[in-house]
Amino acid sequence: MDFVSLDFETANFQRNSACSIALTVVRNNQIVDEFYSLINPQVTFKQRNIQIHGIRPSDVSNAPTFAELWPHLSPLFAPNKLIVAHNATFDCSVLKNTLAYYNIAKPQFLVLDTLKTSRSYFKNFENYKLNTVCSQLKIQLENHHNALDDSLACANILLYQIREFGINDISRFIKTN
Repeated sequence: MDFVSLDFETANFQRNSACSIALTVVRNNQIVDEFYSLINPQVTFKQRNIQIHGIRPSDVSNAPTFAELWPHLSPLFAPNKLIVAHNATFDCSVLKNTLAYYNIAKPQFLVLDTLKTSRSYFKNFENYKLNTVCSQLKIQLENHHNALDDSLACANILLYQIREFGINDISRFIKTN
């Protein structure tokens, strides 16, 4: 299966405040590439968000804006490309709102949410937070809320589920964004 795992961290509670992005590229069920970047969100940071992910305004002052990054990332979000996220509702909302903030057209792509697949496949977990699912499945997650570590963990969750339940069953969770 080919897909790209996506994770954002945000500067505040607004969904257009992406301050970091990570993508993990999977081809034929193998991780083949990773991308991480800080993003200058051009908005005010909230202390609560800084406490969660540790990214400060000074960290992103010289980082590219999302509009500057998008030309390099947009090929991964083409029609029929599968984007995977743990709590995809959040990450897709951040993407949509950040694109709108910069007046960039929203692409069409396919989405699969490992939060939903995990809830469906693993009925007995205490909760379905990324770190809990990783712990239960013995998937490494060193720095939770680091976008790259979270993106890699999400990719590994889906790869685990593909091995256990098969691509045909997994494909029922794929939706058009």
